[in-house]
Amino acid sequence: MILTCPQCSTRYQTDAALFAPPGRKVKCAKCAHVWLQAAPSPEPDTDIAAEEPPPPPRPVAEPPPQRAAYVPPQEAYAPARDYAPAPTVSAPRKAPETPWSYRLGIAAGWLGLALIVIVIGWAAETYRQQIASLWPQSSSLYSALGLKVNARGIEIVDQEDHVEKEDGQFVLVVTGKLVNITKRELTVPRLSIVLTDDDMRALYQWSFSTGASTLRPDESIPFRTRLSSPPAGVKHLQIRFGSTS
Repeated sequence: MILTCPQCSTRYQTDAALFAPPGRKVKCAKCAHVWLQAAPSPEPDTDIAAEEPPPPPRPVAEPPPQRAAYVPPQEAYAPARDYAPAPTVSAPRKAPETPWSYRLGIAAGWLGLALIVIVIGWAAETYRQQIASLWPQSSSLYSALGLKVNARGIEIVDQEDHVEKEDGQFVLVVTGKLVNITKRELTVPRLSIVLTDDDMRALYQWSFSTGASTLRPDESIPFRTRLSSPPAGVKHLQIRFGSTS
């Protein structure tokens, strides 16, 4: 008989005769756990009486052969069956052919759609400046496509800057032109000058007015601004629309 400790699962070999019903307490030698080990169930009796085979069946005498009754020739044959005619198998039906006019119409529709897409793309690229000026939100879409647009409709051209010396001090002079590139009259905004160093950090900035309130289509106006004693370390100059914050 094999005992198994329920605490640490240690197994022990022992004599089953030591465990009379209802059982006895056992202590594990490894973990010192104590439990009540029930007596083993009695083994079933394996002496089963062999059943006697049934007696063989008695032979049955075969009856004597009998002569078949005479059948007239006209009654010896069964009437012929009425067989149904074999079903006719029809050939598989062909799918109706699509008329050529229908297929031509589909091709023409796809071609027309492709032409419309091409025309829209050409117009959006060719007239992107006019579209951006009327719909400024489209400028972000054009920028994502790598196309340059001016949503304000005013371009800065002929920009120049140089340093002059007046009364013993240096003066930074910035000049240029504003051009209305649209086909409608636009309001002229203020301009801002931003001076930055090599790391593009702003060193100084100021804003000024060009002196004009509006610009007619294709009209241009010059601008000029000055800064006395510009800060040292200036490497870049940027002109922006709007006042400095």
